[in-house]
Amino acid sequence: MKIATWNVNSIKARLPHLLDWLAAATPDVVLLQETKVTDDQFPALEIAGAGYSAAPSGQKTYNGVAILSKTPIEVTARALPGDPADEQARYVEGRTAGVRVASIYLPNGNPVDSGKYTYKLAWMARLHRHARDLLAGEEAFVLGGDYNVAPADADVFDPRAWADDALCLPPSRAAFRRLLHLGLIDAYRAVNREAGRYTWWDYRAGAWARDQGLRIDHLLLSPQAADRLAGAGIDRTPRGWEKASDHTPVWCGLDETP
Repeated sequence: MKIATWNVNSIKARLPHLLDWLAAATPDVVLLQETKVTDDQFPALEIAGAGYSAAPSGQKTYNGVAILSKTPIEVTARALPGDPADEQARYVEGRTAGVRVASIYLPNGNPVDSGKYTYKLAWMARLHRHARDLLAGEEAFVLGGDYNVAPADADVFDPRAWADDALCLPPSRAAFRRLLHLGLIDAYRAVNREAGRYTWWDYRAGAWARDQGLRIDHLLLSPQAADRLAGAGIDRTPRGWEKASDHTPVWCGLDETP
């Protein structure tokens, strides 16, 4: 089965791209971020017409996540546990096709001298606690999405220029490593060690044309899912389309269970 993650940067603006990509790439499960619509405005009919069930968790104008699947979705969470007062739509989780999946839109954190960075680190701490709880269940799961963290300098086109950005600061990277230290596997890095492979390119300064990007979209697998890992990659094609999202899809393949 093929599981993908994609920050579409507005599902209304990018719906034709999403439908074209679903038809071409035929993923079984897709984790979307930055849908930027409330649930009643989510294009469920168009998604159903493409052959997918949908489980959105959205809000007006900002954030928003969703799970799409060719099979029915049992929603298990519409928010990240740990802070009932957090109203930002950044997490949705469910079971589908025999796997638990979650779509994650982790806070950006900039500017770093503001409460936004404090919120980012607190959110990552909550994610760590929840991932630990999920691991205790010993089931196959995939936590995929826009993590807004470039894990290493190899994931940044110009590490010196980005050193003070929230996406690359040592506390951000340390929080990401703590997820890996729990036993989660970065699907892309498990099969590709080459530096300079990116998932996001700024709209400004010709970043896409110059391939000046960052790898900030990740699929983290539980050991039970990682045992089934059959491949992973970055699909750069949609980033080259007219009026594209600034992110491009990342995917992994899982073998069927015996």
